[in-house]
Amino acid sequence: MLQMRPGCECCDRDLPADSAEALICSFECTFCTACAEGALQGRCPNCGGELVTRPRRPAAALAKYPASTERVFKPQGCGTPAAF
Repeated sequence: MLQMRPGCECCDRDLPADSAEALICSFECTFCTACAEGALQGRCPNCGGELVTRPRRPAAALAKYPASTERVFKPQGCGTPAAF
C-alpha cells in the first residue's frame, strides 16, 4: 500500500492524499507538479526514476487506511535528477 506522503520533498508544499498535484517515483519519493515539471524535469533526484501522478485513495479507503504523516523534506533543495 502506498504511503501517500503529505508533502513535496523539494519545497515542502502540502500534498493531501486527494491531491492531483502529487507525483511519485517507484520508491514513493513525493513531489509537487511545479518541482517535478520544473527543476526535476520529470525525474526523481534520489533514484533517477520517472515521476508519475500519484494515485488517489477513495475517501472510504482513506478512513480505514490513512495516508502517512511522515514528511520528507530536503531544505537544501532537490538539485538535478540522479543519473543511474
